[in-house]
Amino acid sequence: MSTATEGNTQIPPVTVTIDDIELTVPSGTTILAAAKMAGLHIPTLCDHPDLTPIGACRLCMIEIDGQSGLQIACTYPITKPLKITTTSAAIRTARRHIIDLILADHYGQCYTCKRNNNCELQCLAAEYGIDLFRFGQTESPKYSIDHSGSLVFDMNKCILCRRCMRACNELQNVGCLTISGRGDQSRIATFADKPLALSACIECGQCIIRCPTGALTEVDQTDEVWALLDDPTKHVVIQTAPAPRAAIGECFGLEPGTPLTFEMNTALKSMGFDAVFDTNFSADLTILEEGTELLLRLQQALADKNPKANLPLLTSCSPGWIKYIEYFYPDMLDLLSTAKSPQQMFGPIIKTYYAEKKGIDPKNIVSVALMPCTAKKFECNRPEMKASGFQDVDFALTTRELAKMMHESGLDLPKLPKSVFDNPFGTSTGSGVIFGATGGVMEAALRTVIELVTSKKVEDFYAHADIVPVRGFEGIRLLEIPITEVGPVPELLQHLFSDFEWLNGVTLRVAVAHGTVNIRKVMEDIKMGGLFSTCHFIEMMACPGGCLGGGGQPIPTSPEIRAKRAKAIYSEDASYAIRKSHENPQVLQIYREFLKDGPCGHKAHALLHTTYTPRSKP
Repeated sequence: MSTATEGNTQIPPVTVTIDDIELTVPSGTTILAAAKMAGLHIPTLCDHPDLTPIGACRLCMIEIDGQSGLQIACTYPITKPLKITTTSAAIRTARRHIIDLILADHYGQCYTCKRNNNCELQCLAAEYGIDLFRFGQTESPKYSIDHSGSLVFDMNKCILCRRCMRACNELQNVGCLTISGRGDQSRIATFADKPLALSACIECGQCIIRCPTGALTEVDQTDEVWALLDDPTKHVVIQTAPAPRAAIGECFGLEPGTPLTFEMNTALKSMGFDAVFDTNFSADLTILEEGTELLLRLQQALADKNPKANLPLLTSCSPGWIKYIEYFYPDMLDLLSTAKSPQQMFGPIIKTYYAEKKGIDPKNIVSVALMPCTAKKFECNRPEMKASGFQDVDFALTTRELAKMMHESGLDLPKLPKSVFDNPFGTSTGSGVIFGATGGVMEAALRTVIELVTSKKVEDFYAHADIVPVRGFEGIRLLEIPITEVGPVPELLQHLFSDFEWLNGVTLRVAVAHGTVNIRKVMEDIKMGGLFSTCHFIEMMACPGGCLGGGGQPIPTSPEIRAKRAKAIYSEDASYAIRKSHENPQVLQIYREFLKDGPCGHKAHALLHTTYTPRSKP
């Protein structure tokens, strides 16, 4: 076993005994972590594997031989041999009293709560045999419910575990939530008690997936979608993103990372959707638009020597990241790619190209998107997103919302037969699939840009076209790609470039960052003229792990769960016959038939690109 290091001195591991189980752990390991290593369960409502322990709920009390009183396991570091007891009459009584006290201050009925059957407080109440309100019951709400944005905030169900606040600060570095008041007047609040929609909230939903109760949820749009599915005058279509397809099985009792892509197609048709499309199609479209935009900016910088070339180019697929830069770095918006996200590219294509091909009045088309992200609800309602002449995407449903609809329909998703996506957007590539994981947009873009520029297969540079250096869960990754030769300009880009000689000998420098706490480090480095300011292209994803860790995904989340989802995504990518966006035949067809002036052409700009809004931080 490795030893901890303090300065140049190695600290030996420590042997402890927990409930008569002897184990050796690194010095500094908390008792709660050690108990987990021993396979023992200690209850907690404030601890989370993604967050720093703070000992707020006090449920993880244990006894230590030779010490008076009960100690807190989540924050107690093991630095010497200890004999620990995790259950006794005194411990059980203390834990039960804490749960009783929390319930006494908890307003609401479990059977009307969105977290019913997936609530940590409810589970602990059952586990500890809570069968009455020993310290009374709150009969009326103390606080009004905030429905102002894509998130619903109900302080009446808050237990002050501070997980939401810590996620907002530690993982996202947004700092939207804080503690207001003292003692029994303490509560979670925004600055100046503003509604979430008027605060610096980026609507990423990371607070939701770490909340142990129903205090934070997304705005539920399922009833609105059901009403439109039941309306015979409406043609309702849905696009499904890759990250929900790798996670929705968790809502049906399956292991994380069990892909149900094609079973979902069957379920959606059974629910009444008129067509089921693959968001990976528009992800491929995004790569051609964003990859072309990268080449245009590189040409400005390298060939034209234009100091206003706006490099590094920052990706624009994550709506939480977009809102983050609008709030915190509005003076750097010119660095953003103008390419819309795959969700928003699909919207106008459905209400223009698809409507024409099918002879459907676009006002009768309802465009729904299945997304892993609560910020997608905000994104589809942005005033800029009406390129089709209508709201391009009408509804963005989270993975949790769609799972609820399937349960309402009596569908046992894992047992359904498989069926394919509908045309003309049924063909996608492995590059579209990997958008669901951090580094996926970068890898997909590099597969295409390398081949378009060099006229060689990306497999000549990276085995099996797997650009492994941009994969993984490190907060920030950096990669240099020397371009030692260039080829002729492919027909698809000849309207923009006469040659690529200006790229010959250039070392392309790219980076990946996920979680806005890491994004802030990169942005500050760019502002200071540091290493990342020398990059040409940087992928930014607001959520830890990328879309697979989105705020609309199944609860709970953890590093292990996100790793399993990522494995499913990369396995699906490897199974595709076509793995590069520029080889998608239906994407190439849409350029021939509809976007005839090519990537980044006039029509593509009108439909597939956007602008951004500088926002003053509240």
